[in-house]
Amino acid sequence: MGVTLVTGGSGFIGSHLVAALAERGERVRILDIALPYAPLPGVAFTQGSVLDRDAVGCAFEGVDRVFHLAAVSHLWQRDRTVFERVNQCGTRVVLEAAARAGVRRFVHCSTEAVLIGRTGSQPVDECTDPGLEAMAGPYCRSKYLAERDALAAAAEGMPVVVVNPTAPIGPGDRGPTPPTAMLRLFLRGGPSLILNCLLNLVHVRDVADGMILAAERGLVGERYILGGTDVQLSDLAARLDHLAGRQPRRRRAIPGAVALAAAMVDEWVSDRITHRPPRAPITGVRLALAARGVNNGKARHDLGYRARPLDEALGDAVAWLEQAEGSGT
Repeated sequence: MGVTLVTGGSGFIGSHLVAALAERGERVRILDIALPYAPLPGVAFTQGSVLDRDAVGCAFEGVDRVFHLAAVSHLWQRDRTVFERVNQCGTRVVLEAAARAGVRRFVHCSTEAVLIGRTGSQPVDECTDPGLEAMAGPYCRSKYLAERDALAAAAEGMPVVVVNPTAPIGPGDRGPTPPTAMLRLFLRGGPSLILNCLLNLVHVRDVADGMILAAERGLVGERYILGGTDVQLSDLAARLDHLAGRQPRRRRAIPGAVALAAAMVDEWVSDRITHRPPRAPITGVRLALAARGVNNGKARHDLGYRARPLDEALGDAVAWLEQAEGSGT
């Protein structure tokens, strides 16, 4: 059995994927700029960026299967060019190395965000393609282009399968990623004014399991949505109030135009004054305004993918957040 390489294996989804692969007895190697928070016995680690061709080349020694997760996943960066450099150019470097190594399967981790455009009323599915011009911001554009490169490689004969996770939640998100940051905000009470949008939340362990299923059962050149449950933000906030042991707060919905204007001001302040991430990035607000639910029937049918109930995913995420805050981690 060859080595399975996980780029971005020290991250939130990546660490759960690495743990699931190691539990199956596979030989696993991580390529990441960050050390694993909790290294696992028998899992090798190569420190380096996907932009470093030498580090990528070393990481591919003996590799026959790749899960490519390494990316800048936040919705705002002061230097916007980092999205294109890491998410698109880094994907090209990894695809080229995989082609040289002759891997038997390449799973590219994209995102639900590339399926969300500016119009439409039906839930998105794997056939949805809003086009580059409809992407909500630099992060989405970079992931759209990276996915397009991965699918182009598949069309040229590489054994590439694409997965599009929705918003993962669960234990171990030390970043945190935007979904976990949102949960933490509402656990602390959250705002009384909200943009009552539709979200799709999925347990991070279901995403990891779905990626393995995609590697084993997915068709080359196809994409699979790894989603969970659609939920309105107002309902989610009430559920989090309950999990925090308090009566649901009264919250009022604000118009989308107001939310977008506030995000523009907030991001301007972040860009020019504080240099700290905005509370509500413009990209996030645009995604929220355009969200219309998810249909992941293809993943269920073709892969046998299943997602656990939302309450279980939320319970695991909240329990970990409370433990992490109590321990100061």
